[in-house]
Amino acid sequence: MRALRKRHVKIFFAAALILLFHLLSGQKKLMNALAEGTLPLRQFLCRICAVFPFSVAEVLCTLGVLAVLAWVIWTVVSVLRAKAKLLTLWKRLSLLLAVVLLLYLLLCILLGASYRGDSFQDRSGLRAQPQSVETLGEVTAFFASQLAAAAPTVPRAADGTFAVPQKEIFDAAVDVYRGAEARFPFLTLRDVRPKRAFYSRLMSHFNYTGFYFPYTGEATVNIDPPDNLLPATIAHEMAHQRGVSSEQEANFVAVLACVESNSAAYRYSGWLFGFIYLGNALFSRDADTYYAIAETLPPEVWADMDANREYWARFETKAAEVSDKVYDTMLKSYGQSLGVQSYGAVVDLLLAWYLEGEFDRVG
Repeated sequence: MRALRKRHVKIFFAAALILLFHLLSGQKKLMNALAEGTLPLRQFLCRICAVFPFSVAEVLCTLGVLAVLAWVIWTVVSVLRAKAKLLTLWKRLSLLLAVVLLLYLLLCILLGASYRGDSFQDRSGLRAQPQSVETLGEVTAFFASQLAAAAPTVPRAADGTFAVPQKEIFDAAVDVYRGAEARFPFLTLRDVRPKRAFYSRLMSHFNYTGFYFPYTGEATVNIDPPDNLLPATIAHEMAHQRGVSSEQEANFVAVLACVESNSAAYRYSGWLFGFIYLGNALFSRDADTYYAIAETLPPEVWADMDANREYWARFETKAAEVSDKVYDTMLKSYGQSLGVQSYGAVVDLLLAWYLEGEFDRVG
């Protein structure tokens, strides 16, 4: 019973600290201090995990699932054998509750504080503002022209699709942010190679292209989809490693890093990534203008977009829908009121960057 009382104390303090975190989450200075204080730790953990060729995050997640299964079996057997069944059940449940609360408390500190602190827009001074559909069309046309110019610079398969070897893409990742860091020094970081996801096909079933794991600091990327957006996906997860927590801002930073890099594969992927977001937004506002711009794209670009569309059409399942809802809830819990819809807001940042004339230095 003494051990159980100690566990109760741990549960109480963990729950109290979680509640305190959420009560103080509106205090930006405190959240910034937590985010800045833990960022070096996450980056240090990432460099340690870099010595392993596999994703340590995936290993920990696998062990976690196995531990839960073992706990279920252990709990059922213990309760069936025990005379004081309710007490035994609570002992097992309290252990699980203590672990879950501890992990969630660490998640709040390692990741939640970044969501609540200063955003990329706060630190960079760049502000996303709604723009006219004419401006949207102009920027979409600009991206289309850059995309068309970049298309012949990357190797192509017999069917015209993007054919840069994955090893080359992952090798180039460590230098992809140099141009973006020159623009925004607070993004500076000594990068390590991102990790290939062993469970890539499973991730696709749940509509995930990659994830950042704050407990190890690793960026783990789904390698099963067509490779044309793999560089942009890598850059997105690496943005999270730099403390850019918002999904919309991480998408913008990914585009910026890619188009300013020295890698043809990353530049092409960045222009494609940005064009897809801009094109989707333009299509919903002015389909005729979108079609007129889309007709200017070479067949190679259409081959890549068709490959993406066909791949993801296979995973439009209930599991993907549930996964989206779970992730949407998590984003909202950290203050991103638009939830998953916040991904579309990257368009406003792309428009703002274009209107400041910054893309002229690239194109």
